[in-house]
Amino acid sequence: MTTERAAAQNPDSVPDSVLDRFYGVIPAGGTGTRLWPLSRAAAPKFLHDLTGSGSTLIRATYDRLRPLCGGRTMVVTGIAHRRAVLKQLPEIEDRDLVLESEPKDSAAAIGLAAAILHQRNPDTIMGSFAADQVITPVEVFQAAVREAIHTAAQGYIVTIGIEPTHPSTGFGYIRAGAALDVPGAPSAHAVIEFVEKPSEEVALGYLDSGSYSWNAGMFVAPVALMLKHLEANEPVLYEGLTEIAAAWDTPRRVEVARRVWPGLPKIAIDYAVAEPAAAEGDVAMIPGSFSWDDVGDFAAIGRLNPATENRELKVMGEGARVFSENASGIVVSDTKRVIALIGIKDVVIVDTPDALLVTTKEHAQEVKKAVEHLRASGDTDVL
Repeated sequence: MTTERAAAQNPDSVPDSVLDRFYGVIPAGGTGTRLWPLSRAAAPKFLHDLTGSGSTLIRATYDRLRPLCGGRTMVVTGIAHRRAVLKQLPEIEDRDLVLESEPKDSAAAIGLAAAILHQRNPDTIMGSFAADQVITPVEVFQAAVREAIHTAAQGYIVTIGIEPTHPSTGFGYIRAGAALDVPGAPSAHAVIEFVEKPSEEVALGYLDSGSYSWNAGMFVAPVALMLKHLEANEPVLYEGLTEIAAAWDTPRRVEVARRVWPGLPKIAIDYAVAEPAAAEGDVAMIPGSFSWDDVGDFAAIGRLNPATENRELKVMGEGARVFSENASGIVVSDTKRVIALIGIKDVVIVDTPDALLVTTKEHAQEVKKAVEHLRASGDTDVL
């Protein structure tokens, strides 16, 4: 039993100052191919206001975390997004903006953040939350994260499992085990295993059992424990990340990162850390009863946006010029072109200056096929 976990036996051993050790990490990557042509390589979905709230997804993510970490936040994103991210988050200090020269998947992104934070203070507890998720109500989310921080302080890698609302085949699942006795975290449970995306029949069984939650990729953990499992399971990746981290707050940052980063292996954090850690009993879960959406396609945007004057048709875009008669669906317009819809149901129209998408909500998940075709045919100027 670790010292941290042994402390869980004594409620008085967990001071409120444990929250002072918390540092937020926001991985901001991916291009959101199912949201093309609105989301593109140069302007991925986390840089857009997709909910009609007046706030981009990355800004909303930062604002959710700020009351928990007091602004102690690190963002991991691509070099091409540096200016746009800083425009959205001017509070981020240069040393807390981690720029990837090329995407290396989540283990490298989250692992580098952990390594840098460990270099500065090995007692840090980090919380990784993707930049492109929509969560409400914020207060319920924050309460779950507080429980996760207290649980992490006892020597666990903690994931926040989302209470499933339907038998989704598009998400991975987390199987919960016995309740844990953690001061400050009454809903903490052990994690038995992580499960890959299931068939619909299997997902129905998960839903009926009540023992499974959606895996939203939210992790709260002591940076030392995160790195321990990374070193055990991906030693080459661990070695490269620690080399970059050692130089991060020195004048050698750029030189070392440019030399080491391109050679790092690509692997997801689930495979590199979470799954093997769960097998060793080092993973816990806090159930999240808040509403969560990863805005995976245009049908999701339709669900998330408030009703317009025409309840059947949701329109997004400043100054959008849309006429509709007996029509339903969603229109996203980035032009001044007039769009007229007559007698058409569940349509999805995305109008930009150089690309037009027309599909239906039913086929919204298939938009990525158009992106793949355009890339294969060399039409990368619109991607």
